[in-house]
Amino acid sequence: MPQPATREQWASRLGLVLAMAGNAIGLGNFLRFPRLAVENGGGAFMIPYFVALLLLGIPVMWVEWAMGRYGGQHHHSTTPGMFGLLWKHPVAKYLGVLGIGFPLMITIYYCYIMSWTLAYAIFAATGYYAAPTDETVAVKRLAVAPAELKALRTKLSLKEDAPITQAQWNLAAADFTTLDVDHNGELSPAETAVVSDPLGNFHTKRFLKEYRQNGDPGESGRYFSSIWPAACFWLIAVGLNTYVLARGVSAGIEQLAKIAMPLLFVFAIVLCVRVLTLTPEPGATDSVWTGLNYVWEPNTSKLMNFGTWLAAAGQIFFTLSIGTGSIHVYASYLKRDDDIALGSIGTASLNEFAEVILGATIAIPMAVVTFGLLNTQAIAAQGSFDLGFVAMPLIFERMPFGSLLATFWFALLFFAGITSSVALSSPLVAFLQDELGTSRRTAALICGSVVFLFGIPIVFFDKSGSYLGQYDFWAGTFGLALFTFIEVVIFAWIFGGTAMWEEMTRGNHVRIPRFFYYIIRFVAPLYLGILLVGWFWENFSSVVLLEGTAAPEAQFLWLARATMVLLLIVLCAGAWWGTVRRQRKLASLSVEGGAA
Repeated sequence: MPQPATREQWASRLGLVLAMAGNAIGLGNFLRFPRLAVENGGGAFMIPYFVALLLLGIPVMWVEWAMGRYGGQHHHSTTPGMFGLLWKHPVAKYLGVLGIGFPLMITIYYCYIMSWTLAYAIFAATGYYAAPTDETVAVKRLAVAPAELKALRTKLSLKEDAPITQAQWNLAAADFTTLDVDHNGELSPAETAVVSDPLGNFHTKRFLKEYRQNGDPGESGRYFSSIWPAACFWLIAVGLNTYVLARGVSAGIEQLAKIAMPLLFVFAIVLCVRVLTLTPEPGATDSVWTGLNYVWEPNTSKLMNFGTWLAAAGQIFFTLSIGTGSIHVYASYLKRDDDIALGSIGTASLNEFAEVILGATIAIPMAVVTFGLLNTQAIAAQGSFDLGFVAMPLIFERMPFGSLLATFWFALLFFAGITSSVALSSPLVAFLQDELGTSRRTAALICGSVVFLFGIPIVFFDKSGSYLGQYDFWAGTFGLALFTFIEVVIFAWIFGGTAMWEEMTRGNHVRIPRFFYYIIRFVAPLYLGILLVGWFWENFSSVVLLEGTAAPEAQFLWLARATMVLLLIVLCAGAWWGTVRRQRKLASLSVEGGAA
């Protein structure tokens, strides 16, 4: 098949690094990372996190940069073509389809979440979600943690809907009086709900529920009476994503990164400085330093849980965009002898600064100083959305210049989101261009249409977030680990250790230490294999088979899985057709050459 005489390239080294950093730095740095850290042992989580960074993150980044550069020299920008080059076997290109399918699945739900950040930036600037005049709810600072309340119910063999009497209560006596709103000597589930969901009755919680059309029965309508405002912002996000992709590498992706990334860091640093100057409310004892200690204090019991190690590895993959196929695409536009070692280290450094330093310093410490440590634990346990879209707006409302700071916060999240969503969409766009011969604009429109169609169930029907959660887990955590395992085996073993090392070290100004050769060939695949097998051993029944999930909900989750399988099947068909198309073109050229 004839190849184009020239391929798109980065206009500058700075543009490449910023684009790669934009690919890596996303919502996960500022919402997902702090929540995962506190849920998985705080400071103890950082042990598997940095182990995964050293043994998986940095080495696999080098692998993906090298694979991308190698594929680009043969006019392949995506993993189906790259795997076919590295492993001359018919199944290779179909395994490579995972490097298009998983990032596309992430893009489908990521654009919806990204649209929230754009909407909330506008809501913050206009004061639309500000407290109504009848807001009288106060945050209760209790000495009871959600885990303690759950343990008490378990000890007493009480169901979730059963009240707790004063005689059964063995936790702080003062808290029983505080929780017993109707003074009847027992705590109803509604009264104890404030322990696990301390912001459940606040206007920002109601605002988010109504925005998603998930409000409580009979309470909808104060802010939103339909899903269409959220749908409109979602369409804007999908449209922006498609527009940037259609403009190409240097005019679209690189220009976006040069604008968005500096603004992102400016906003984040301003917020960090403001966080470090916060003081507790009168009578409160939890300070900013309590919050920072909460993020970093180790709970070593979590280290014995395979889920913690998988979560750490998954976060490294997610935050560095490893296993998403996007690094391969961006690296494919490099020249043959461009340095990949220095570029990948620079990208990883920017990302880790954004995540470990900036991301860990904003949301959790702000919540601790505002609501107290135990309330923050409960908020974090509710998930990243409650932390970012319920707690943070409430915090900013109570601060001087809060509207401006809130706008900064959500603009920060939006810039992080758009640079990542563009990168996650790039594998499909590049695949359509390289393998199926479409134009850049047509490929971008097809990608936008797929994101739109498969996003409809998430936007219009997924009120609980469980459908989105299936995409996030299977594509955004488990899928990344699985695909990384496959690509490391293909590159380090099937392509061969010697060829791998030559490709990784060619043209580098920074020498990659030789021991990484052994880490990539032996440690990384073993590490990933143990994680995947261990996780399946612990979670097969509950997560894979959905045991214990109610039938209607389980059917909805199986529908989400079916759509993911459908996407992979369609992409496999595209890979097959791309191969047929290439073979027919080569045969045609052979006939023409013979006739000549």
